[in-house]
Amino acid sequence: MTPLPPGSTIGILGGGQLGRMLASAAAQLGYRTHVLAPDSESVAAQTASSLTRADYHNRIVLADFAAQCDVVTYEFENIDVAPVEWLAARVPVHPSPASLKIAQERVGEKRFVEQVGGTPARWAAVATRQELDDAIASVGTPAVLKTTRMGYDGKGQVRLQAPDDADAAWDAIQGPAVLEAFVDFTHEFSIVLVRDVDGRMVSYPPPWNEHHDAILSRSTLPAPAEIAQHWTQAAALTGRIADALGHVGVLTCEFFATPDGPVFNEMAPRVHNSGHWTIEGAVTSQFENHIRAICGLPLGDTALTAAQVEMENLIGDDWERWPDVLAEPGAHLHLYGKREARAGRKMGHVTRLRR
Repeated sequence: MTPLPPGSTIGILGGGQLGRMLASAAAQLGYRTHVLAPDSESVAAQTASSLTRADYHNRIVLADFAAQCDVVTYEFENIDVAPVEWLAARVPVHPSPASLKIAQERVGEKRFVEQVGGTPARWAAVATRQELDDAIASVGTPAVLKTTRMGYDGKGQVRLQAPDDADAAWDAIQGPAVLEAFVDFTHEFSIVLVRDVDGRMVSYPPPWNEHHDAILSRSTLPAPAEIAQHWTQAAALTGRIADALGHVGVLTCEFFATPDGPVFNEMAPRVHNSGHWTIEGAVTSQFENHIRAICGLPLGDTALTAAQVEMENLIGDDWERWPDVLAEPGAHLHLYGKREARAGRKMGHVTRLRR
């Protein structure tokens, strides 16, 4: 691929904080960014060169957007594949719609990962209330029932401690789902990998990810030994997934560390919350490396810049601690420019470096 020269325009589908940080990384490298999002409030627009506020399915808007962009990417996977495929027929789109399709639907995702040698938790597809009983019989409890689409940050999932919870769980989900067995794990971690157009790949050291109320709370590096021993195997699987999809850009896979090896949880075909630490904590951030990959530039160094790195999410009212964070040595504050704090809403993050 001939590298896109500085001054070219990168289209970003989605108006959230990931788009905001992608636009900042692109600007650093001399690129313009054009955000397309239907949101009434787009924090990505605060750092992008331009914004089009419109529905993703408006073909007139899409045609104009494609004409103005040299390459298009997306900052989240809960977007219909159809407009992305329509754009991909007219302008380069990275990652491709193939990555988006796999990541959007849990049944297909798990089957795909198994085909390339990965090990997800025991699971079963559930389309009806009767199938939930059958799944409980085969998967067991405790387990979690998840919607096949649109679930994230704890949304679209219900725990079952025993078979008697089936009625309440089905009433809460009411649709196609997967039942996943609980995994006996020591830690959760992720592999943030970047693949370029020519198939070259780099990945970041895996962080230990701690969750609160099913939302990522903290990522810490270097990871404990229980995670480090799985690094090579998990990174290799993520690389096989990226190769099989022809993925270009950042691909993130989440794992459970278990005595029997890494258990695959889910994938995200994009920059990821568990990689936010890379802005100050790595030589090249995940956002810059994503821009490099989709623009045909050499991939950057993923090594740590400090002996210890920690990323803390600021969720809900946590952002009000900003004066204390700014006074803290070694802390780097990122606020996303959102006007309203709500329970469970990511308002920013803090990265702490200890040299």
